[in-house]
Amino acid sequence: MKKVLLFLSLFATVPAFGASVIATVNGTPITDTDVTTRTTLMAKQGKSATDNRRVALQNIIDDQIKLAYAANFNVNPDDKTVDDELKKMGLTDLSASEHEMARTAMRAEIAWQIIIARTILPTVDATQEDINAEKQNLAREHGLPIEMTIIRLTDVPTDIVGKLTKPESCEGAMKMAEYFGGVPQKFTAMQYELSEDIRAQITSLPELTWSPGADGIVLLVCSSRKTDEYKNLDDIIKQNTMFKQAMFMADQQLKQLRRKAVIVINDSRYKL
Repeated sequence: MKKVLLFLSLFATVPAFGASVIATVNGTPITDTDVTTRTTLMAKQGKSATDNRRVALQNIIDDQIKLAYAANFNVNPDDKTVDDELKKMGLTDLSASEHEMARTAMRAEIAWQIIIARTILPTVDATQEDINAEKQNLAREHGLPIEMTIIRLTDVPTDIVGKLTKPESCEGAMKMAEYFGGVPQKFTAMQYELSEDIRAQITSLPELTWSPGADGIVLLVCSSRKTDEYKNLDDIIKQNTMFKQAMFMADQQLKQLRRKAVIVINDSRYKL
């Protein structure tokens, strides 16, 4: 009897084989091995951070939440769709565990995008005011498909800047600049081809109006012409604006789903 008790005692001191469960989401376990696999997968995607393991755990939790929510709408992307997307991302040379993890993550993301398209996107719209504001941002940051004829003056003294009045024409602006001893440069370019500093000065500048001047440079827009590319710009901007609004609302919804989920973190190192 003593031998049996001794055997049981020894057996009790042997650690259980398998990865430790560091968290559960609605009862579904997430192991330390799962987090390691997700971290490796993130590294292969070029994603790195000092708290990679915590980020990896959060991503796995979000995958579970998204898939559970998508199940309410009978949304479950098939293997072919998932694998095709993984190939597009270049995620093909993976170990078995990495491939399974990548599949789950991609399936969750595709399902989530389907849910957004079905339930959130139809509820948002973009007003003309939204479109105009986004167009202004686009013009400042990247430029628009607008052909512009511009006069540029360089090394303009401060006292001369104040003497430049509104001309009646582009030719009048050239003569005015020459009268004050300047050497005006006239050129035509697409707005998105202009350098950032020039765009910053002319984006909201009315035609035939001298810019205030910055670092001795004064600009004047003689004329502008919307190209054929510009015709569909409002539609494109509207779609992008609606998409941004939908993604913001989806992020808020995901936060609510996280709060409703039963998430248990067993390891203090992974507290979210």
